[in-house]
Amino acid sequence: MTTPPRNTHRRAAADASTPYVDLTRAEWSALRNKTPLPLTAEELERLRGLGDVIDLDEVRDVYLPLSRLLNLYVKATGELRGTLNTFLGDAGGGQAAQRGTPFVIGIAGSVAVGKSTVARLLQALLARWPEHPRVELVTTDGFLLPMKELEARGLAGRKGFPESYDRRALTRFVADIKAGKDEVTAPVYSHLIYDIVPGERLVVRRPDILIVEGLNVLQPALPGKDGRTRVGLADYFDFSVYVDARPEDIEKWYLHRFRRLRETAFRDPSSYFRKYTQVSEEEAMEYGRTTWRTINKPNLLENVAPTRGRATLILRKGPDHKVQRLSLRKL
Repeated sequence: MTTPPRNTHRRAAADASTPYVDLTRAEWSALRNKTPLPLTAEELERLRGLGDVIDLDEVRDVYLPLSRLLNLYVKATGELRGTLNTFLGDAGGGQAAQRGTPFVIGIAGSVAVGKSTVARLLQALLARWPEHPRVELVTTDGFLLPMKELEARGLAGRKGFPESYDRRALTRFVADIKAGKDEVTAPVYSHLIYDIVPGERLVVRRPDILIVEGLNVLQPALPGKDGRTRVGLADYFDFSVYVDARPEDIEKWYLHRFRRLRETAFRDPSSYFRKYTQVSEEEAMEYGRTTWRTINKPNLLENVAPTRGRATLILRKGPDHKVQRLSLRKL
C-alpha cells in the first residue's frame, strides 16, 4: 500500500478538525479558471490604499479567484431563492414569495490591515461580471457617532470600538437594502475632519451586490434588555471576508501609513490631524504609537480578531502585506 506524503496526511487531519478548507496562495490561484484580468495597473493604483503594496500579481492570484467564487455564490443564491419561491408559491396566495434582493458581502479586519483596499478591489472586479453590474460599497465609518456625541458619552478615546457606532442604525440600513427597498440612505464620514459630515447622505438604490466594510461587521448581536437575542448586522450577510495578519505586522503598517499621512493628507488646513505636521516627526510618531497601543491594538484583540472565525473566507497576510494563505469555510 502506498503511504501518502507526510504533509498531505497532516493537512487531511487538520481539515477534519476545522470548519475551513485551508489553501496556499498557489492552490487558491489555480481556482480562477482562466478568469480574465479586467483591471489595468493605473486602475489598481487608484483603488489601493496608502501604503498598500498590492499589485497585479496579487489581483490575479488572490482576488480574481475570489471574484469568480463570489459570482458562483450570487448565482447559487438566486437559484436557491427560486427554489424557495416554488415551495412558498401557494402560501398566502403567493405573497410569501421573495423577489430578488441584493447579495450582501461583509469585509472585516483591523485598522491598517488593508480591508478598505480589498473592498474597493472587489467592488471593481465584481461590477465587471455581466450578471451583476451594480455593486455598491458602504463603510461603517458613516455610522460612527458624531464626535460631540462620543465626547458627551466619554467615548472619544474609544473611537472604532463597538460602542462608538450607532449599531441599530447600521443594522437597519443593511436590513432595508436586503429587504429590497428602492432607496436607502446612510450618513457620510470624512477622514479629513474626523467626523460625520453634517447634512450629507450616501444614497443606495437597489444594488445587485452590496459590500459592507468595517472593523466590527462580524460581531454577533447583543442581547436586548429583555435578554432575547436580536438580529445582528452579520445575519444579513451572504458571504463574509476577514483580512488577517499578525498584530506586530499590522502595527508596522499602521505607523508607516501614519507617517505617509503626516506628509500628505494631514497637511490640509481642514485636517483634524494637521497639528501633527506642526511638531517634530518623533513627537508625531509617538502619538501614532500611543494610539496603536491604547486604542487600535486593544480593539483588535478584544473585539475584531475574535470575530475571525465567523467569516466565510479568511485572507492571511504575511509581513510583506501579501496574502499567503486562505481559509474557506466548508458548506
